[in-house]
Parts: sequence; C-alpha cells; structure tokens
Amino acid sequence: MTPVELSRTVLHAVRRAVDEGELSVTVPERAVVTPPGPGGCGDYATNIALQLAGAAGQPPRRVAEILRARLAGEAFIGDVVVTGPGFLNFSLERNASALLVEEILRRGRRYGHAEGFSGTIVRLRCPAEVRAVVVTDALARVLRSRGDLVRVECDGRPAPEWETVLGVDSGSRSGGRSSDRAAGHSGSHPGRHTPGSRPLPDLDVTVHPVPAPADPLPLGRDAARWALLCPAAHDRPRIPGDHLVQREANPLFRVRYAHARTRALLRNAADLGFHPEPGPVSDAEALLAALGDHPRVLTTTATHRSPDRLARHLVAVADATLPLLPAVLPLGDEKPSAAHRARLALAEAAGAVLAGGLSLLGIDAPDHL
Repeated sequence: MTPVELSRTVLHAVRRAVDEGELSVTVPERAVVTPPGPGGCGDYATNIALQLAGAAGQPPRRVAEILRARLAGEAFIGDVVVTGPGFLNFSLERNASALLVEEILRRGRRYGHAEGFSGTIVRLRCPAEVRAVVVTDALARVLRSRGDLVRVECDGRPAPEWETVLGVDSGSRSGGRSSDRAAGHSGSHPGRHTPGSRPLPDLDVTVHPVPAPADPLPLGRDAARWALLCPAAHDRPRIPGDHLVQREANPLFRVRYAHARTRALLRNAADLGFHPEPGPVSDAEALLAALGDHPRVLTTTATHRSPDRLARHLVAVADATLPLLPAVLPLGDEKPSAAHRARLALAEAAGAVLAGGLSLLGIDAPDHL
C-alpha cells in the first residue's frame, strides 16, 4: 500500500463515519500521509483527526478513535495506533512491501505516472534565459507524466545549443510557437471542444526562476540540467559547482551511482543463477517509504511547478538505497535465498524509480559509471 492508496483509504473511513452519523464534517479532498514524526510509530501517519476536530466539534483524539475503528480492519494495514494529540499511525502488513515492489516493477520507469489524459491543459511561458528554458522543459515533462496537455511558449529565441547540448524540447525554441503534448491524448485541437461538451480547464503558468549566474553549457547536458533544476526557483544555482565531481559529496553522482549499482547487482545475480522476487525485506523502512512516496512527489512537483522537489526526492531515494545494496548478493559459499531475491527485487524497484525520475528531469541514468 502506497501513501496515495493509504490516503484514499483514510478518506473512505472518514466518509463512512459521516454516512453512519458519527462525524458531521465535510469530507476533505485529501488526507496527508507521511512517515511518522517524533513520538509516532509504524510506517506512516496522518493528522486528519486534528484537521477535522474543529468542524466535528469533538476532541482530536475522539475523532482519531472513530477513524481508527474503521481503519484497523482494512486490507494491508496491520495495526493503527493513536499517538499525541490525535495522530493516526499505521503499521502495514509484511506483504504490503512486496506488493509495492511488484507495482513498481510492473510499471517500471512509469511508476507514479497517470494513465490517460487528465483533462487539463497547461500553458507554460518562459523568458529566453537558459535556466528558465530548462526548468520549463523539465516541468513540462512532469506535467505530461500526470496526464496534462502541455503547451510551451518562449518569449524570445533561445540559443540553438540549448536544444543540442541541454536537450531542451524543440517546441520551446521560438517565440510565437508552442509544443502541445500529453500522455495518451488525441483528438481535437487543445482549447477547442465539440458542441455540447464541457470546455477543458486551462492553466496559464509563467516560469521565471532566478537566472543562472554563468553559462552552464561547459558542464554538459546532465550536470548542467541538474545544476539548474536542483535549487528552488528562488535560489541562485551554483555554476559550475561540484556537479562533475565523482564523489559522494555530489548529490547527482549519488543518484546515478545508486542506479548503476542496482543494474550491476541484477547482472551479477543473473550470473549466479537467481532473479528478483518481491517479498518482505527487513531494515528497509526508509527506502520503502521513499519509494511509496514517489507518486505523491510527482503530484506535488506538478502542483507547485517545482522540479527541485523531484530532484531532492531522488537524492533521498538514492541515500536510502545505498545501505541496502551490500546485502543483496550472497557472500562466499552462501546460497541465494528468498531474502536475497526479495532484496534484489527491492533494489531493482529503487533503480526503476531513480531512472524514471532522472528521465523526467531530462537527465540520463547510465547502467555503468
């Protein structure tokens, strides 16, 4: 069960409590599910009871207990505990991690992507400045992964090498022209609708981050894009920085190194005659939480128009992946076990999330470093 699925389960419990007359509130559109904070326990937690208590006219802990009774028996939830002023803490059943890994392996690099057209048209406009153009390009990729139809327009004429070196979408190259793309979308021209149908909702977004202080092109495509995308829009990027350094201090290196290690482990395991098989993995809670959070991160990245959120998330996934990797392969004369196969499957899932996330940022994820 991913945080997104758990959020839906929590909202379903709220709706049942309202329908059965135990709560008199408006069911919110979303329930925030995160790893537990200080004093919490289990795999995930939510503050939904504190959020609803005022409208319900009841103490937060009472609201939490009402919801706990409805959540305790849900599939894949092993236990629900109320802590603090009314936080709901969830412990997932052991096979929940295997189901998450199975879902990631099934979707591959598209894990967390929406299926089909969302019904939303987004118009992105940016100035002809290198960072603005790259951020717009990455944001368009993320929005398209959410099923949006994206139109990109640039006020001015970007330098041709921004496309050839930095891999910027050609639709951003000239003012007055735009690129229109959406995952799985076909049909009439964007913005039009047939008689009797509802017009599609449009969003107009201007992308104008703090400009790059120097020319990033000497860094090459991957390091340059990371340097421009990783800082928040209001922060000045570091050019050249240490983005080409092959050391742990370089976050981009850690992300790509973690991915390359997962691919190497798959090759080595095949040589040893065993393959990944999802199953329970101990001492991997941080990695499972980060992987389960990936769909939510893509959504918030799209909602807040901030590719830097995705970049920071990939660093967190990589940092949670690296401690797992030394225990994936059997040592010495040790025979491959179910635990080895489960860790290998988890490593493969982590590699898929890292590769998919880097792809949305327009950055390569090589199998060898």
